Amino acid sequence: MNLPNKLTMFRIILALVVIFILHFPFDAVGIEMPSIFVNELLVINIKYLIAGVLFIVASVTDFFDGKIARKRGEVTEFGRVADDIADKLLSNSVLIILACTGFINSLIAIVIVSRDFIVEAIKMMAASHGQVHSSTKLDKARSYVLTLGLTLTLFYNLPFELMNLKVSNFLLVVASVLAIASGVEYFNTYKKIIKKSLKSDVVEKLDI
Repeated sequence: MNLPNKLTMFRIILALVVIFILHFPFDAVGIEMPSIFVNELLVINIKYLIAGVLFIVASVTDFFDGKIARKRGEVTEFGRVADDIADKLLSNSVLIILACTGFINSLIAIVIVSRDFIVEAIKMMAASHGQVHSSTKLDKARSYVLTLGLTLTLFYNLPFELMNLKVSNFLLVVASVLAIASGVEYFNTYKKIIKKSLKSDVVEKLDI
């Protein structure tokens, strides 16, 4: 296994650790996670800070594994698939957990996760016709904005929260808009293949 793929697998492990830290019921098993008192309105649970640090580390490996793979000419099909799994496992799991705990609006998680399911289906159709997708500028922008928004949310939107600026919420809304826009872009790019796949399914059913 080459270095880029090792970094990707490391990111998957970090994603699982982040999910465990955020979702595990520490209080229920008698473990009290320390809290940091910022002011009378803001008390920070340290588990979110720990998860935030690990989230940043995982996001950094995402940048380097792709860069190293391209530089060394070590881009593999396994790397493409594993990288996509790592990205979705990390960002979508954190989105869902933050929505369930009330940190973010659930509609944001619904839009972004649903978009990912639709885009993955489009990619599968494209791959079945020998088309290899490449991330567009719009898709990359969505990923960067989402990562930044989630990072700020895990850090309680500090330091902007002290200035009453909801920067993390704003970034996640922007990420949702970009998610919809990039989803439409994927559809427009592969709409001929999508129509061809749908027609093929109809023919197969008729033959049956």
